[in-house]
Amino acid sequence: MLTQKLVKERFDYRDGKLYWKVRAANNVFAGDEAGFMQGNGYRGVVIHRKIYPLHRVIFLYHYGFLPKIVDHIDCNIANNSIENLRSATLAANGHNKRVGVNNTSGVKNVSWCKAARKWTVMVQKNGKQHYFGRYEDLDDAALVARQARTNLHQTFARHV
Repeated sequence: MLTQKLVKERFDYRDGKLYWKVRAANNVFAGDEAGFMQGNGYRGVVIHRKIYPLHRVIFLYHYGFLPKIVDHIDCNIANNSIENLRSATLAANGHNKRVGVNNTSGVKNVSWCKAARKWTVMVQKNGKQHYFGRYEDLDDAALVARQARTNLHQTFARHV
């Protein structure tokens, strides 16, 4: 089982990176940066023949527990500095996502309603869609969506 004690015995943390304290393999020496790039874009590290996401190991190193989700505050999965990592729920992690690539308005939580010929604002929280009205002007809809996200998602609200 992965514990804070085990992680601190094997690694040093500096500037968002882990460094081996011990020789971990034939080609891995003490002082080497730990981890490798995985296919999903996250860095991973092998401990006891199991791959762990590096950001989760760094979180454990500092806080002594592993939450279900560790969120990258700035959405940059390459930034594993402890100041950029926080415990999250799956829903909260979703609130911190960037504007989707298929978003046609360019604004989170704003979509065009053909029937009404207006911009519609809807924000999800706890699996429930919250409706915040329809607006003729995209800027007005964007402002309402921003305020709604701030109110509903609090520190996990991401506006871009």
